[in-house]
Amino acid sequence: MSVSMRDLDPAFKGAGQKAYPALANNNISCCLTIIIFHPDIVHSCGLEIWRIENFNPVPIPESSYGKFFTGDSYMILKDLILRGLKGPSHRCPVHETPTIVGSRQGFTTASKSGALRHDIHYWLGKETSQDEAGVAAIKTVELDAALGGRAVQYREVQGHETEKFLSYFKPCIIPQEGGAASGFKHVEAEEHKTRLFVCKGKHVVPFARSSLNHDDIFILDTESKIFQFNGSNSSIQERAKALEVVQFIKDTYHCGKCEIASIEDGKLMSDSETGEFWGCFGGFAPLPRKTVRDDDDDKPADSHPPKILCVDKGKIEPIETDSLTKELLETNKCYIIDCGLEVFAWMGRNTSLDERKSAGGAAEKLVSDTGRPKSHIIRVIEGFETVMFKSKFDSWPQGTHVMSEDGRGKVAALLKRQGLDVKGLLKSEPVKEEPQPYIDCTGDLQVWHVNGQEKILLPATDQSKFYSGDCYIFQYSYPGEDKEEYLAGTWIGKTSVEEERASALSLASKMVESMKFLPTQARIYEGSEPIQFHAILQSCIIFKGGLSDGYKKYIAEKEIPDETYSEDGVALFRIQGLGPENMQAIQVEPVASSLNSSYCYILHSGPTVFTWSGGLATSDDQELAERMLDLIKGPGFDPGRCYHPSHITHPGNYVYPDLQCKPHKEGVESELFWDWLGGKSEYPSQKIARDEENDPHLFSCNFSQGNLKVKEIYNFTQDDLMTEDIYILDCHSEIFVWIGQQVDPKSRMQALTIGEKFLELDFLLETLSREAPLYIVMEGSEPPFFTRFFKWESAKSAMLGNSFQRKLAIIKNGGAPLVLKHKRRATVSYGGRSGGVPDKSQRSRSMSVSPDRVRVRGRSPAFNALAANFENTNTRNLSTPPPVVRKLYPKSVAQDTAKPAPKFSAISHLTSSFERSSALENLIPRSQKGSLVTAISNPETIDKEGSMSRRIESLTIEEGVKEGEAEDDESLPVYPYDRINTDSTDPITDIDVTKREAYLSSAEFQEKLGTTKKEFYKLPKWKQNKLKMAVQLF
Repeated sequence: MSVSMRDLDPAFKGAGQKAYPALANNNISCCLTIIIFHPDIVHSCGLEIWRIENFNPVPIPESSYGKFFTGDSYMILKDLILRGLKGPSHRCPVHETPTIVGSRQGFTTASKSGALRHDIHYWLGKETSQDEAGVAAIKTVELDAALGGRAVQYREVQGHETEKFLSYFKPCIIPQEGGAASGFKHVEAEEHKTRLFVCKGKHVVPFARSSLNHDDIFILDTESKIFQFNGSNSSIQERAKALEVVQFIKDTYHCGKCEIASIEDGKLMSDSETGEFWGCFGGFAPLPRKTVRDDDDDKPADSHPPKILCVDKGKIEPIETDSLTKELLETNKCYIIDCGLEVFAWMGRNTSLDERKSAGGAAEKLVSDTGRPKSHIIRVIEGFETVMFKSKFDSWPQGTHVMSEDGRGKVAALLKRQGLDVKGLLKSEPVKEEPQPYIDCTGDLQVWHVNGQEKILLPATDQSKFYSGDCYIFQYSYPGEDKEEYLAGTWIGKTSVEEERASALSLASKMVESMKFLPTQARIYEGSEPIQFHAILQSCIIFKGGLSDGYKKYIAEKEIPDETYSEDGVALFRIQGLGPENMQAIQVEPVASSLNSSYCYILHSGPTVFTWSGGLATSDDQELAERMLDLIKGPGFDPGRCYHPSHITHPGNYVYPDLQCKPHKEGVESELFWDWLGGKSEYPSQKIARDEENDPHLFSCNFSQGNLKVKEIYNFTQDDLMTEDIYILDCHSEIFVWIGQQVDPKSRMQALTIGEKFLELDFLLETLSREAPLYIVMEGSEPPFFTRFFKWESAKSAMLGNSFQRKLAIIKNGGAPLVLKHKRRATVSYGGRSGGVPDKSQRSRSMSVSPDRVRVRGRSPAFNALAANFENTNTRNLSTPPPVVRKLYPKSVAQDTAKPAPKFSAISHLTSSFERSSALENLIPRSQKGSLVTAISNPETIDKEGSMSRRIESLTIEEGVKEGEAEDDESLPVYPYDRINTDSTDPITDIDVTKREAYLSSAEFQEKLGTTKKEFYKLPKWKQNKLKMAVQLF
């Protein structure tokens, strides 16, 4: 649609830019649809309102927002930024150039990218003239054209407004008599007049005193006191919502200074306030029942199966069809979809402004001629259809719109002519956005392996090793604001059997129930893990196959080859993650087609290991591969240790002392590398896409006899969560089921079923994955990764009583919730290791809660292994925080409590373990191994320092040192380069092959590597390895 600004009302100049002052400041007058997210643009949702005066739209001041007069017509524009959505391209109505919907870092706490959308409502007062109503309808189409023709337009009739419209003016709107049109005058302020209101849902309408009944809630507003009369048949939730209206009336009409009284239907004259209330009516009298005529006004228009009609030159022609499909809609025409209660006007992208106005008028005429004044008229533009509109069709294909680079260039050229800096617009890469886990990662983790109907606690060293054919249960405790918080749940492997999936879910539910529903319960599928899960594991390896009896039995019955990981077989791992505290190694099929240019891989068979770096992999990816290599090699093999009941030794624990790593880059692979993968073949280069977090939607739900009904709550707040109900928060990538404290036990136990049903029905038609992470959240135990979607007050969720009692207490307390001081909960343990969760000052895991929170690294496994033998935990100064340790990977494990061993025996044990290349050596950063061994071999030094743990701290902790940094180790012997390089014909055999360079003299080190040892060890690990590879030292 091509539109000239001369065709649009001047009142709409600058419309839609309220949330983007930088655009207005740059005087971009004609291209109102071009939204470029520059750093100086404020990202927020805007609201603009016009009133029709003398048949023209006139903007009203913000101080008058929410005040509507019954004799007027209004236009309301709502600007929305939808998080995580890539908006379709759309065109400037003047220049026919596509717009750009971009992204900018930091505009919201939950997501840093989004698309701009508009909703336009035109509100018609019950006393407005037909001419003004017609002008409002036509001007709404013009406003949409000024915004680029992508807004959804709603007709709102006084007393029958949509929930979305009313959500802009919470808790209610109270239309006043009067109007701007001739014959009306706005009511002037005068002495307070006693008024009676009835609350019907969220609609508040003045009523006569004789309207009192048992079914509704009434508000009597007197000069000195506001009474809320609760009909005996009204619900707790309705009463609680009505209190929000009471608070609104108190603040708006009494400047916050008046008394509030709650009157219960049936109390008669039992207290003074009840007597005072009935005294306003001349005394108590029995209340009448609602009559049928009373309900007529509340009765909505009847719905019927959708009928499609084509609008041609203002005339409506029905289209006969057996099935309503998108293919019936032509882009150069307008259509009406009549559903009874809703009437949709669909406008093709290639229709003119006059055709769209005509279609809107035809919809108005249809509603008027059929006697349905309460029907909602909703106008949608092709490409911007609402979920409700799509749901009326038998089928609606999923589609995406991608803006071409050519269109981007046109936009850049246009903005440059307008004087706006467009540097970097054409070729700039999107800002890398690192999602945050929003959970304290210093807590205590326990993991169980599910075998049939049993669960077996895994040792700390195996907590991050999973098998695709198995299921696992985890329990994580971490410090909250003022109490201990818990997260418990299941991890379900892709190839696990149904019986063990059901067993895992049942065992996890029983665990949560035994802990009095304090933990947030999570259901997580392999491949769809949320960032919180990876954050608490920190490093994770997922092997193919399984160890459980159920998996073994299944593959035997189906005669399926057993793919369970073996250290002697060929194994290929894809390395991925966000950083050292969030990294994963996923075993994939050992074939060339499993490679991807955007990732690094580890390929090994026995003692031979290849690392492969894709051409699109970054230096960070290469560093993650280096870190994961040490984990996959394993911390040590003890053939006597076996946790699995079938006595299958956990693979991945064997250490090959002569293991050789051969790095490869994409395009220069060796023949042996391809031979192991079965030969060359094509493979992808794009990163594996994951579901992104979208704008959150909150739903109240009703689950009965297997049927789930939901109702969306627009512009939701914490106050919308009623303690008697169940709610679903849909973020697309994650689903939360919130359970109020007053929900009955039977419904509470169905929470997981409700969440799975919601995923199945996909109410928003957003192609939800059935395996999306699902959380069960109990009121009062909300985790931070849930509360971040609200402006959260913990005191509200900790209050006692039902919703009405809580809100009444808040109102009488001056608007503030009654704060209940929590005592830190006693440690809750569900099986597993003895003892409790360590004090917060002794936490041993890294912390990552929010972008502005300082990250604190915890003890490494190497430090824990050593210090546990020498440190008496009973004498530790609890006020002293744990030391900050630089470690190869930040996966910290809590040690089982045990009696400290004598120093001499501990030293002997540790020394012998070093000599046989035990697990400990692989857990200590390479740059620190030499100095650490030297320290341990000198017991006099240990005694002098007072404790082994303090000695280790002094050797391994350096606050300002970069990871991998090390000083020249004087204790190591010096060998010539010719005898320590990988191609030597006379190699030295008793050296650490992972640090060949350390045996060079300072002069030869400088000659071969071009830098000093001190500067070399300041480099990132991947860069060190690159230099070493160039001179055959890697």
